[in-house]
Amino acid sequence: MNLRPALFDLAIRYRLDGPAARRLLQLAGLDAEPAGLDRWLPRGAALLAAALAGLGLILWVAANWDALGRGGQFALLQGLVLAAGVGALVLPAGRPALGLLALLAIGGLLAFLGQTYQTGADPWQIFAWWSLLGLPLALAVRSDVLWTPWALVAMTAIALWAQAHGSRSWVVGPDDLAVSAWAWGAAVLMVGALGPAARRLTGAGLWSLRLAATLTVALVTFTALSGLFFGDTIGIYWFGLLVLTAAALVLALPRAFELGTLSAVVLGLDTLVTAGLGRWLFREVSWGDEIGRLFVLGLCAAGLLAASVTGLLRLARYHSGGRS
Repeated sequence: MNLRPALFDLAIRYRLDGPAARRLLQLAGLDAEPAGLDRWLPRGAALLAAALAGLGLILWVAANWDALGRGGQFALLQGLVLAAGVGALVLPAGRPALGLLALLAIGGLLAFLGQTYQTGADPWQIFAWWSLLGLPLALAVRSDVLWTPWALVAMTAIALWAQAHGSRSWVVGPDDLAVSAWAWGAAVLMVGALGPAARRLTGAGLWSLRLAATLTVALVTFTALSGLFFGDTIGIYWFGLLVLTAAALVLALPRAFELGTLSAVVLGLDTLVTAGLGRWLFREVSWGDEIGRLFVLGLCAAGLLAASVTGLLRLARYHSGGRS
């Protein structure tokens, strides 16, 4: 129910005059500005201004790119990184916005460096250097405004590294178990570094943690599905199922419980279990026709999803103090 229209209906129904209607709104807490507006509105405006300024500069550079020499192009990009970094250092109020602008400018500078000199570096190396150079900036700013895009860049580097070192690009082969294990381990370590245990050092918040965890679950799930359907080994599938099960058990503990992260892990588990059941039904089972097997698979998937949601809600109530 929307509270404000309901209060207006009450005022009309009981024919309240002006002072009485204002008193009603005051009792409902609707006569003042939202809590925290004076703190979050300037920050949001600063972030929007940084994004628009960066976009405007990029468009201006793109429009005048041919008129600038190579030295001028590098000087402009390096100057942007330097100006944003110095601004973040001397202007605490604008530190998140200017830090975000510096992080994006670092990526643009690295991309331009790779395109200009044709270094032969793999794409994962560009993202790895981007995340490495942006790490001190994120540690200094201590805001999810930087940690969230940083997590995206770092996870992209991990995924591209796994793709570059796999025997069959994005398709998992029998020799890719070690590569997948290293990639998954790096992703899990990154999630742990953005978690509550290291929050006093990093200053990372909830959104960067959830993004990193969701991307890690996606990496594990898609790799395991590739091994299940397109590779020559099913071992990677069972390995992925084991990793997600262990993660779900850890996140269900009171000290590690976080509903958003656990929901992503459970969704990955449901996907793998449903895919494994589908492979068994359509490759190993000989009874019934394909429509019947598809119907059974749909029922099992719906039941698994319902059970997962029920379990998550019960865990949330349990950890919030309702022990029922």
